[in-house]
Order: sequence, then structure tokens, then C-alpha cells
Amino acid sequence: MNASTKKKGLCLCSIMFPKRVDRLVATTKLKKFIVTFAYYLVLCSLAFVFVYPFLKMLVTSVMSDSDLVNITVTWLPSEIVWENYKVAFKQLGYKSYFINSLQITLIGTLGHLLSCSLAGYGFARYKFKLNGVLFAVVVLSMLVPVQTLIFPLYIQYSKMGLIKVLKGYVPILLPCFFGYGLNGAFFIFLFRQFFSGLPKEMEEAARIDGCGALMTFFRIMLPMSKASILVSTVLSVVWHWNDYFEPNIYITNGGDQVLPSRLPALYKLLNMEETMDLVEEMGGFLFNNGMLMAGTFLVVLPILIIYAFLQKQFMEGVERSGLTGM
Repeated sequence: MNASTKKKGLCLCSIMFPKRVDRLVATTKLKKFIVTFAYYLVLCSLAFVFVYPFLKMLVTSVMSDSDLVNITVTWLPSEIVWENYKVAFKQLGYKSYFINSLQITLIGTLGHLLSCSLAGYGFARYKFKLNGVLFAVVVLSMLVPVQTLIFPLYIQYSKMGLIKVLKGYVPILLPCFFGYGLNGAFFIFLFRQFFSGLPKEMEEAARIDGCGALMTFFRIMLPMSKASILVSTVLSVVWHWNDYFEPNIYITNGGDQVLPSRLPALYKLLNMEETMDLVEEMGGFLFNNGMLMAGTFLVVLPILIIYAFLQKQFMEGVERSGLTGM
């Protein structure tokens, strides 16, 4: 029965049994409303679970001392204290540590984009011995946490004399240029998935025009993988910026540490005894939980800004890069 026949049958029924048809339409609309309401209720509940800690951090970061100790104040502070951010900015040493984090993040992301795109292209386009085995090793390496490898890696870099080179950044950044580093296997998998879905005729046409393998990759294939590049860039920036474990292992000088590594210093200030020296150092303020939350927000603020500008492109990139079909 085609659509026109169904429509004619519905019109005939509405003429013969108008009340029954109206009741059927009302019941259908009610079921649809209930399903839609339940769907959005579940989505809002899940969203609240993830958004709640962030909202709590923002509200606490502008609370005064009296609001922090008042159990009746939960979401609406009696006054907004922006001075918490000023104190947290100073105690974090934000400018210098921000530059350290920015250097590691940008260089590490660049290394991931170059090496992982080449590796992913090789796995997708070139059939060689042990191709499947090596790619399986790459995928399995995503399951191995860096904490299980940190001791042999540290010994290896120490024997190579790389621990204190460039402020201790080399052990963190060097693996990124060889397809490893922080979650490098995931980026190889991402590029491999994308390049596998492209037609081979474009490469054949490029070779007819005289392009070699590298020229074909950089001039033809890499510009076409903008979606995968965007997704890899955003994820690599977020993971490098938030990385706390490896910088604490390899970077021994406190002044060369990254910004997230400064948060334990704020916790230490929070737990220190209240002395007049500490009050004078902070300009008349005792360090409280509001200042701690303000410092935490300042650490994640650059990532929030990046995601705010690239949210739409990032989601489109996830859809186009092949991750949705996994």
C-alpha cells in the first residue's frame, strides 16, 4: 500500500468515523510527546551530571569567606568576590607557567600532526609485510597506560642524556614526532580511518602528473584531511595542556613546570596554618577554597576558550573523520 492509498483511506475514515480518527490522532500525539519528554529528561539528567562540578567550581570561585562557612549558601552567594581570581592569578605565577604549558602544547601538537598523519597514511595506502600486525600493535598500545612504561622510559632517556635537555621538555616532546607521545596511537588510528575512505583515483592522477609519494601526501591527501586535522589538533591540545603526570616526572626545575602542576601548590596554601606573614603576602587575604576554585578555573580557561570557538567545527570533524562509524 503506497502513501497516496493510505492518505485516501485516512480521509475516508475521517469522514465515516470522525470521533474515532480524532481520538487516534490525539493518542498518537500524546505518545510522541511522552517519548520526546522522556528523551530530553534523560539528556538533561546526564548533562547535569557532567555540568554540576563545573557550575559548582564557578559559584565557589566568587564566594566570600562568610559564604564559604555558611551552610545555607549553596548556589547564590551574598556577594561576588572577584578578588579571589586576583589572588589565585598571583599565587599560580600564571604568566610564566602559562608560557611553559603553551610551549609544550604547541610543539607536541605539531609533532603529533606531522608524524601521526604520515603513519596513518602509510597504514591506509601502502600494503607491506606485517601491515596488519603493526597496526594491531598500534591499536593495542592505546590500552597501555603511560604509568606502566614510565620507569623504562625514564631509564632510557637518562642513558641518552635527554632528561635535562631543553628544561626537561625533550622526553615529553620527542616521542610526539615519532608517532607516539601522549595518545599518539589514537591519532594514527584516526588518520588511518580517514585515509582508508578516500578514493585511490586521486593519488593515481597525482602520480600521472609527476608527483612523488611525499608530494602526493602533502599536496593532495593532507589538505583533504582537514576534519581529521581539526579533531587531532583539539584533542592533542587538550591532552597536552591537562597532562600532569609526565611533566612532573621529567621536569625537575620548579620554574619550568607546566600550569596544571601549580595546583598542588594552591592546595598546600589552603592547608597551611593561618599566619600573619601569609596574610601580608596575599594583601590581607587568607587563602580559602574560593581562591582555590578560582585558580582551577584559570587553569582550564584556555581550553574552554578554544572549545567555545571550535565546537561546531570539532563536532563536524568527528562526523567526517570516521569516528562515528567505529
